[in-house]
Amino acid sequence: MAETEQKHKIDVLLVEDNPGDVRLIVETLKDGRLDYNINIARDGEEAVNYLFKRGKYSQAKKPDAILLDLKLPKKSGLEVLKEIKVDEALKAIPVIVLTSSSADEDIAAAYKNYANCYLTKPIDLDKFIVTIQSIEEFWFTIIKRAK
Repeated sequence: MAETEQKHKIDVLLVEDNPGDVRLIVETLKDGRLDYNINIARDGEEAVNYLFKRGKYSQAKKPDAILLDLKLPKKSGLEVLKEIKVDEALKAIPVIVLTSSSADEDIAAAYKNYANCYLTKPIDLDKFIVTIQSIEEFWFTIIKRAK
């Protein structure tokens, strides 16, 4: 990878209500090869406010990618996904669903609403870390995005 590409800070919106998962995801990405600016929304309403630059998020930067849990308080991840993917300014942002649900109906609903991928959070700590590292490798290293 060219040095100038490594210098680009990747803006990620992490939408997750579980503090342990937040800590693990943030630490794994911070220990990775790339430089991240990770913003955290702890419920669906906060995520939508961030993305649509409402209230205290009026100066929020548009993320390069969104890691989205489905099981969220106030507004579900699926509702957040629907709002993202119908908005012209947001719909091109990759949305990586990272959730504890492996229910077929959740998977189908996420893809029906244009999730870019669906990953189930492993219960095993080492596998969870490998999953986050795989997200980094694929979505933030290999995939080409418009800047």
